This record gives sequence, structure tokens and C-alpha cells, in this order.
Amino acid sequence: MARRSALRGRCGLAAAALALAVTAGGCGGDDFSLPDWEAPGQNARIGDLMIRYAHLAEPRGEPWKPGDDVPAYVWLYNKGAEADRLVGASTPAADSVDIVGPDGKPLSDGVNLPENKLVELEPGKAHLVLRDLRQQVRGGDFIKITMRFQDAGSITFNIQSQIPAYDQSPSPSR
Repeated sequence: MARRSALRGRCGLAAAALALAVTAGGCGGDDFSLPDWEAPGQNARIGDLMIRYAHLAEPRGEPWKPGDDVPAYVWLYNKGAEADRLVGASTPAADSVDIVGPDGKPLSDGVNLPENKLVELEPGKAHLVLRDLRQQVRGGDFIKITMRFQDAGSITFNIQSQIPAYDQSPSPSR
């Protein structure tokens, strides 16, 4: 029984690696799916754009409070044959969402998403900032966010506040 379980685990890992290789390599035609990965953040898809690891930065020592500016990070992979652009974002949980550069200043033109490239919106790079939070958000909580793309359109999905490494308590939204 243990041998069978180990074999099943290895097959699952091999299948996940193959799915990643096909998706990242641009093979497999226009139809691609989102593997169910055990990674922090949320995944979504709109048109030829894959959204990976979307999450709010973890709160430092206490929950995010109303009025806070909260960084949000996401990886965007454009599997299309033409470039697209992240042009905006919004959430009912904040007054506004800015796309900012590494210096924290707003990028009025958004972020270019070249064809068949991964663009990582992370600390020290361009990323999103939720301005003037309207509610308390604990690590593990989910809020709705809408991302707008020049060609692909808009998509709304849940984004999670990363659970602080020191916090082992369950979130009330789980």
C-alpha cells in the first residue's frame, strides 16, 4: 500500500511538471488550463493571460487596518501571439488601486506584457498598491479584485492576504 501511494505521488509530481513545461513552453495550442498548485496566492485566467500567485503582502505584526496602503503582488504570463498591457485594477476593499514602479510612483501607462513572457509584479519591481483600505484585512482573508487589461479585458477574482509566517491561527474566512 505504501509503495502504491509513493508511486501515485511520483506520478502526480511528474504530471504537474509536464503541465508546467507545456504551459511555460508555449506548446499545446491555444487551450491551456491552470494547474492546481499548492502555492501562495490565487490563480486565474483571462484570454491568453495567466494570473499566478496573486496575493496581498502579509500584514506585519497586526492586521491591515482601514486607511492602510497595501502592496499586492502577482505574476502575469502572456501566452498570446501579441503583447498586452495591465492598465488598471480596482477593489471594493480600497479607495483605489495603483500600478506602481519599483520607486512606488504610479505608472500611468500600466505594465507591458510581452508575448510568451512572464512578468513578475513583486517587491522591488512594478506591482499593485491598494490605497486607503476600507476594512480590516487579516492574513488569510480574501477580498475581491478586478484587473483590467488593454486587450484581454477585465477579470474579477478573490485575492488572499498572505498569512504571516509567525501566525499559525486559522483565518475566520476559511
